[in-house]
Amino acid sequence: MADILSQGEIDALLSAISTGEMDAAQLKKEENEKKVKIYDFKRALRFSKDQIRSLTRIHENYARLLTTFFSAQLRTFVQISVASVDQLPYEEFIRSVPKMTILNVFDAYPLEGRFLIEVNPNIAYSMLDRLLGGRGTSINKIENLTEIETKIMTQLFQRMLESFEEAWSSVIEFDLTMEELEVNPQFLQMVSPNETVVVISLSTTIGETSGMFNICLPHVVLEEILPKLSVHYWMQTKKKQRENVEIEALEESVKLAKVPINVELGRSSISIQEFLQLELGDIIELNQLIDKPLLVNVGGHRKYYAQPGKLRNNIAVQITELIEEGDGNE
Repeated sequence: MADILSQGEIDALLSAISTGEMDAAQLKKEENEKKVKIYDFKRALRFSKDQIRSLTRIHENYARLLTTFFSAQLRTFVQISVASVDQLPYEEFIRSVPKMTILNVFDAYPLEGRFLIEVNPNIAYSMLDRLLGGRGTSINKIENLTEIETKIMTQLFQRMLESFEEAWSSVIEFDLTMEELEVNPQFLQMVSPNETVVVISLSTTIGETSGMFNICLPHVVLEEILPKLSVHYWMQTKKKQRENVEIEALEESVKLAKVPINVELGRSSISIQEFLQLELGDIIELNQLIDKPLLVNVGGHRKYYAQPGKLRNNIAVQITELIEEGDGNE
């Protein structure tokens, strides 16, 4: 979107044109010239702006879920928000992280490949201190992680993946599993150095300690679901969801509708003269045999065959057969 000029800038521009310092024709010519943009093939932009916006929305939701999760787990003030979403070569991302840090590698089933979450050591140790009953003091001793500390951190970050699965549930149902916890990025090679990755940086504050979570998602892993990250797909999905909700509501309403049910004990034909002469105690002979099933009508339509009986001293019928459509037997 073009920058909006202030009133002072507009006045200065008009003044420059009127005094001849600036040529309006030259400005128009420059505006009509083709704009050339430098493209670096070593930094291939594999994600569209639409997909970047979708990833931003997903991880803004993830940040809210993490804020709630860590606030409950650590019982202290926690604030997490999306700071930036960038795409860059994997090699450049690895060079940007500290030489010694917390790297959580997890399997992204059902996709083929792995994701990575890099946690700043200050944040990691602050969380560890809170879990062990401390005030959340950050002491960076990442080179000397004990087995107990490693186990506690691994369990915490594994539970963090549950919020990641929930944030992505509108796009894909992930089943994420923590594979390893590494501290040296030089020993970690998930994809080729030139592979494009999208890096979502989450600004994190825990108590008085601040740091970053960096989520690294390789393009080669996300490629299968990239079409689902478009706004068009999301709008279609929401439209289908609304239609499904409306259909379900209609079905529920239909299920609650009441319809009349009656059972024919039999039929008989008599003349008007015989009808007028009927008296109390007279017997009308029906055409229904005692060993034949009765006809059950639902809403005026033949629906079932049934046999007569009693249920808790009440006259009842038991359904024995469904009348198929097109069955014209009377």
